[in-house]
Amino acid sequence: MSTSQNWPYPTHIAHRGGGRLAPENTLAAMRVGRDHGFRMVEFDVKLSRDDIAFLLHDDDLDRTTDGKGLAGDRSFTELALLDAGGWHSPAYVGEPVASFQAVAQYAIANQIACNVEIKPTTGREAETGTAIALAARNLWQGATVPPLLSSFSEESLAAAQAAAPELPRALLVEEIPADWREKLAKYECVALNINQRDATQALINDVHAAGYRIAAWTVNDPERAALLLSWGMDAIFTDELARISPTA
Repeated sequence: MSTSQNWPYPTHIAHRGGGRLAPENTLAAMRVGRDHGFRMVEFDVKLSRDDIAFLLHDDDLDRTTDGKGLAGDRSFTELALLDAGGWHSPAYVGEPVASFQAVAQYAIANQIACNVEIKPTTGREAETGTAIALAARNLWQGATVPPLLSSFSEESLAAAQAAAPELPRALLVEEIPADWREKLAKYECVALNINQRDATQALINDVHAAGYRIAAWTVNDPERAALLLSWGMDAIFTDELARISPTA
């Protein structure tokens, strides 16, 4: 799956849906991303206690909801009663935790491409990778542009590969591993998603020469964004939706 043509994605990706302008990983964030001209969003998905896929970055609820403790210990019915917007600003008080299904339906209806980051609760890596890949296959069935599945967890990525091998995958890395070529081949990825601080012209050229795409997170300086794109970076993730515009 390391063919460069298998990349139907835009260059600008709204990080966690709405960047800094909206509560992350909510339907409200997806609308903000769309309203700022973004045709692709990234968001994090994990499993509830009763195996419903929902959007949340952290293992714990404390930072981005009015709940406390491990999110994976709650049923989705319990999660849906939480306020996932008030932490951000008064305008979003009452914004609920979003289900993966709801966000997928919204994205497909509005022709927004998705980078689905598999973000397993610690200890549920393989289970989460399998469940999210199968859900994505079902939700995007017949869609023109498939979701790009990514993860820092190689166990989750391997499980997604086994469950839905036809869906494109990207390996997320904190630092560039020396064996990145071997890892991309092992998980049949189409892309390497890197920390923008590690991006160089040489690395971009090497990734392309190996037959893969490369994307950088999280690029919040407009000059850095322009430089990376001029080097041939295939996509950038950004929180600065107003300052780094896909329509500029």
